[in-house]
Amino acid sequence: METALEIWIVVQLAKARVRDRLLDQRGEGVISTAIAVLIMALLGLLMWTLFERVFSNAGADIESNVNDIG
Repeated sequence: METALEIWIVVQLAKARVRDRLLDQRGEGVISTAIAVLIMALLGLLMWTLFERVFSNAGADIESNVNDIG
């Protein structure tokens, strides 16, 4: 009877360890940070693209106006 009880205890402890490993959220911070970095990179790319377009269009307009004047 004691052997069966010991086996049952060992099995229950093993199940608890497996369950804890499956439900552990150790990697959540790393994944969330990676997603945040990716979003910030995409926003930076979008802002740089808009910046380049605005100033290249403004530069072209200024050059056109200066050529018209001079």
